[in-house]
Amino acid sequence: MKNKILAALLLLVGGLATATAVTGHDVASGPVPADYKTIPVHSSMSRIEGRIREAAVKVSRIEGGHGSGSLIEYKGSHFILTAQHVADGVPGQMYVIEKHSHRKMGILIYSDPLNDIALLYLPPFEEIPNIKPMPWRPLEKLAEIGTEINYSGYPSFHALLTFRGSIAGYETHPIAGTQLILNVFGWFGSSGSVIYTDDGYIVGVLWAVDVDSRRNQVNEDIVWVSPIQNFDMHLALSGLCAQAPDLVEACE
Repeated sequence: MKNKILAALLLLVGGLATATAVTGHDVASGPVPADYKTIPVHSSMSRIEGRIREAAVKVSRIEGGHGSGSLIEYKGSHFILTAQHVADGVPGQMYVIEKHSHRKMGILIYSDPLNDIALLYLPPFEEIPNIKPMPWRPLEKLAEIGTEINYSGYPSFHALLTFRGSIAGYETHPIAGTQLILNVFGWFGSSGSVIYTDDGYIVGVLWAVDVDSRRNQVNEDIVWVSPIQNFDMHLALSGLCAQAPDLVEACE
């Protein structure tokens, strides 16, 4: 089943989608017109949703293309949790972390291609000012069907967007195991977004949208998520802590 959506996996890294596919009108040939109108809205987000949105970051490759991620605090250190195919280099490779007008450099310290989860470290001198990270609070058990979730990310060319949805079901892969299926919007550039419950627990990492291969159609409301139970923080930090145990607060 997982093989049927591999075509969407790498495409979830932003910069590859056209504006027509996202907005329904052709702006790919030039900038948005100066008289383009939007409707002002008022936020109805909960306090935790606001924190999740504030912690969301854009993760970009130096050579181009982007995905999404979330700023996480663990034992006093700051990390970026994202998808492995967004940050698919070797340990030690640098990625651009963007938030508001800030551009920082994150260091890849953990890469799991099987479960499509990666972790980047932000040294203290690269921490994003005035941004409060989400605490490391992974769900102990797989999220139940019907659980309401939310996430924030950077689909296509858009600035930060926030989405709400729910756990729709599960799929089982013979090697990777159980995958979560969400009823929520996902698009190119959303990959790597961290999915949270309404009370701020981490559900997993968004890695793909469904594709109907017979019709060559992306089903943007059927989203695949690698459960956070596939990720071991102690294992992820083992390489970093072996190299710099006295320099990283989380290693002490």
